[in-house]
Amino acid sequence: MTTTDAWEDLLAADRSLLDRTSTAERVSDVLRQRIIEGALAPGTRLSEESAGRALAVSRNTLREAFRLLVHERLLVHEFHRGVFVRVLTAEDVVDLYRIRRLLETSAVRRATDAPRELVVAVGDAVSRGEQAATGSRWWDVGTANMLFHQALAALAGSPRVDETMRQLLAELRLAFHVMSRPREFHEPYLELNRAIADLIDAGAMEDAAARLDDYFDEAERQLVDAYRAYGT
Repeated sequence: MTTTDAWEDLLAADRSLLDRTSTAERVSDVLRQRIIEGALAPGTRLSEESAGRALAVSRNTLREAFRLLVHERLLVHEFHRGVFVRVLTAEDVVDLYRIRRLLETSAVRRATDAPRELVVAVGDAVSRGEQAATGSRWWDVGTANMLFHQALAALAGSPRVDETMRQLLAELRLAFHVMSRPREFHEPYLELNRAIADLIDAGAMEDAAARLDDYFDEAERQLVDAYRAYGT
């Protein structure tokens, strides 16, 4: 009897997202989304046979998708061992937050004329996190948090910023796995997310940007401390 890993079953469920004309980019989109959701943890080995079977794609397509995600720093290829979901370091976390300040804080500060639907999307992401917290679904809270920050960057109204944020948040989700107690990490930020969303809704962009900078300082400190505690 053949058994499968949990991630392989998830990818098999994603097969319907692909069709006969599917490309490596579509496969990489599926894998990236599973990383953002926290389903593919750092250090997970992605065998070509298992992933190809789950998604019903050729090895050539899968290898190209892997190559794209290695370029995005989400996967690593180890000679004679295979492809693995990347394990981040404390230095990676510091750099990720450096980029987040450039993208998200700037997007919020300049969002005085942002379309109403983009502002609403920020509040909707917070509501999604609050609903997940009510059900004690803390990894889902983490996913909603990713959507919140993606919505903040989207206030810039730039497709290039949106694409950069998708890649950045997937990499950041890998960092969150170091937090062994997701509730303790994510729960305090629900209130902060709501406060920032309310300031944006009220048009107080400078105040929202200032709160976001403080937010990043605290979150970066927590993650870096956790990484250093584990010696990474």
